[in-house]
Amino acid sequence: MRDSAELLVAAAGGDHSAWDELVARFGPHMWAVARACGLSPADAADAVQGSWLRLVQHLQSIRDPSAVGGWLMTTVRRESLLLLRKERSGVFVPEIVEDPDPAAAVLEADGRRLLWQTVSTLQEPCRSLLQLVAIDLGNQQVASRLALPVGSVGPTKARCLEKLRTLISLQETAQ
Repeated sequence: MRDSAELLVAAAGGDHSAWDELVARFGPHMWAVARACGLSPADAADAVQGSWLRLVQHLQSIRDPSAVGGWLMTTVRRESLLLLRKERSGVFVPEIVEDPDPAAAVLEADGRRLLWQTVSTLQEPCRSLLQLVAIDLGNQQVASRLALPVGSVGPTKARCLEKLRTLISLQETAQ
């Protein structure tokens, strides 16, 4: 298992498996932080995706790559609080979050792990496109990174998602 600093450097160099490891390692904690701030599931998704985007934007400027986990948790907390402020016009009224069910948390984390394992089996450009979509890059940035025409990002994404749905359906049938 690679340490956080190695993963960050590898991800900055375009290593897709490093991104997968970063998401698997820190994603569940980021979701927990966003939900603990009182965000709805949809807003928590926005905060987590915004935090991954911030990481992409600041890959080269993170002073201590070994502390990327703490950086991500701080960033998702800030993104969450920003969303709360925007939504509630400055009035902080956190949602009451019930005690987490450990079994549900394990199942949810396992589902995310299986999803990203399935994504990693896809051919290019689907694998990279879905990873970029997960961090909520716009079509312009996705097109630029994958050297695709901007107009083909939407149709390509639709085809890739259909391939992913088919693979997941086959996996569920096999179980």
